[in-house]
Amino acid sequence: MTAATPALPAAGTEAPAFSLPATSGENITLSSFRGQKHVLLAFFPAAFTPVCTSEMCAFSDEFDRFVADDVQVLPISVDTMDALTRFRDQHHMKVELLSDATKVVAQQYGVLWADGKIANRAYFLIDKTGTVRWAHAEQHPGLSRQNEEIFAVIKSVTA
Repeated sequence: MTAATPALPAAGTEAPAFSLPATSGENITLSSFRGQKHVLLAFFPAAFTPVCTSEMCAFSDEFDRFVADDVQVLPISVDTMDALTRFRDQHHMKVELLSDATKVVAQQYGVLWADGKIANRAYFLIDKTGTVRWAHAEQHPGLSRQNEEIFAVIKSVTA
């Protein structure tokens, strides 16, 4: 199984715009964070899977640390809103999860797998101007970055 094209948005380019429904019941628009916060987009393959559960709970556990670094974490999957809401509630997550059930945003960011069923696990750090500062896609969805690595990247590109 290989990741689909197009390529990931490169560091230094403008992040592709989107608006997606969130588990809060609101639509989240990337541009609403411009001039306000840095944004960490964290694409993940599927709710309720072991690696995704561990990763989303870690984001939630360190929610206050992301806030202190002026970073809004936006986890995105192609799961339905119902599945994401159950997932978030079951694990008492602080982070809101975004549903890309149409898979349009995963395609825009170059992370939709060739089979079209899931998004690969990938991370994009977008600064307050809307510019991609870091982009990383895992070689396969079973891998993930640890928060300490993500915090190091945040410090290196937002300081």
